[in-house]
Amino acid sequence: MYRYDNYDQALVDARVEEFRDQAARRIAGDLTEDQFKPLRLKNGLYLQLHAYMLRVAIPYGTLDSRQMRKLAHIARTYDRGYGHFTTRQNIQYNWIKLEEAGDILAELATVEMHAIQTSGESIRNLSSDQYAGASADEIADPRPWAELLRQATTFHPEFSYLPRKFKIAVTAADTDRAAIRLHDVGLKLVAGPDGETGFEVYVGGGMGRTPFVAPLIRPYLPAKHVVSYLEAVLRVWNRWARRDNIHKQRIKILVHELGQEEFTRRVEDEWQAILPNGTDVPMAEFERIAAFFAPPPFASGLSDEIDRSDPDFALWVDQNVAPHKAPGYAIVNISLKPVGGIPGDASADQIDLMADLAEAHSFDELRVTHAQNIVLPHVPKAELYAIWQKLDAAGLATPNLDLISDIIACPGLDYCSLANARSIPVAQKIAERFANLDRQRDLGELKLKISGCINACGHHHAGHIGILGVDRKGTENYQLLLGGSGAEDASLGKITGPGFDEDGIVDAVERAVERYRDLRTEGERFLDTYRRVGVEPFKEAIYG
Repeated sequence: MYRYDNYDQALVDARVEEFRDQAARRIAGDLTEDQFKPLRLKNGLYLQLHAYMLRVAIPYGTLDSRQMRKLAHIARTYDRGYGHFTTRQNIQYNWIKLEEAGDILAELATVEMHAIQTSGESIRNLSSDQYAGASADEIADPRPWAELLRQATTFHPEFSYLPRKFKIAVTAADTDRAAIRLHDVGLKLVAGPDGETGFEVYVGGGMGRTPFVAPLIRPYLPAKHVVSYLEAVLRVWNRWARRDNIHKQRIKILVHELGQEEFTRRVEDEWQAILPNGTDVPMAEFERIAAFFAPPPFASGLSDEIDRSDPDFALWVDQNVAPHKAPGYAIVNISLKPVGGIPGDASADQIDLMADLAEAHSFDELRVTHAQNIVLPHVPKAELYAIWQKLDAAGLATPNLDLISDIIACPGLDYCSLANARSIPVAQKIAERFANLDRQRDLGELKLKISGCINACGHHHAGHIGILGVDRKGTENYQLLLGGSGAEDASLGKITGPGFDEDGIVDAVERAVERYRDLRTEGERFLDTYRRVGVEPFKEAIYG
């Protein structure tokens, strides 16, 4: 993983001291909240319903045990003993005191972490495939490119005051685990006709009030030009984006209004104007960065056999352990979705345990997933049972990856000042309704996602089943969506009809699921059945 050099460290340290001064002036009353707001947002600090919330960047979801332990320490020292892992591979702390925020940023800086550009109208934390560097289905590790783009876009003077927030995802596998087509820019590393690697470039995806699946605007971009091409995309957006309406300022609106062909033409014209100026990062710099992502020293001759004599362990292996590219190794998915728990939350003790397991069993590396779980990417198969025992004792071994209880949910109205409805209780009730693991496994892959408002932090548009909380005349109401996907078959869920109250939406989900059981053919996922038969049979079951 990438390590700060002296320049990186000096930059982050300087930002910490700058924010300390800004926070002190706010506390003293020398800055109004309106003056302070854009400053704190640039440092990842939100003012929520009950307290400040700090969002910490975990670039492309990768961190080590030293950093993980620091996150546990912050949860224990400055929060209420837990952290919340998010859909952008970040971590959030929900109970932060303003007078301590500078201290937290200083602590993060000691382990090469920060909260820069995790909020505000900026290029947000770059996300990537949580299996990067471990999965056999990728053509190369995409994280060096993500790191290159992170460095190129951090504090970029031309893009410091964007029309709105901007999100980039990078992957290198045909199986899209990063939801690239639901980002402002999605980059997929592919093999090119020249024998080199390059990118498919998707622009204009996103969820929120007006969701879109990003169209492909360039089937092949030589990888060496990715910085200049991204700059061209951002320049076109900066120049032509609407700034008169906050709901119309995202790049997806510009792509939609201009049309894919015209938007692409403008980007290509801008790119051709940029190229002669040599704005691409020299490949020597990429090679310097890539050296930090060299594969770990995998042992040879390891057995691929796993002793499945313990049935509970065997169930966990089948559901939560994924194939690894190196013989004798596996990818371990740690579920942060225990039945009755809060999706994405982990206690300080659990975070410490995951750090210990990474250090002892996974070449000191962890990943945060956009589904709000944690991954140990490089685990010898012979050590799986010992890991499972420790996870099980800590409440981290729920075998539900990609099942209906592996729910993505935003904090909702329990914390967020933007939310219209609570997400957490709905997620808990659905997980409890489907707690039986045999029932969950019979249903198969079924991705359920919940947002407490139209901003879609819970990715409800991309759920096979999605739930959107709305305010209906002062009452929390929940709309049911079906047919979304954030994977390589990206699609947007459609609202089925009138909404429900909190208990009603749980019943509606169950009725939709049971209709799927009645309609499915052999091997069909919920999403496959929905796409085959359409919404009407489901509406009949849901509304009667």
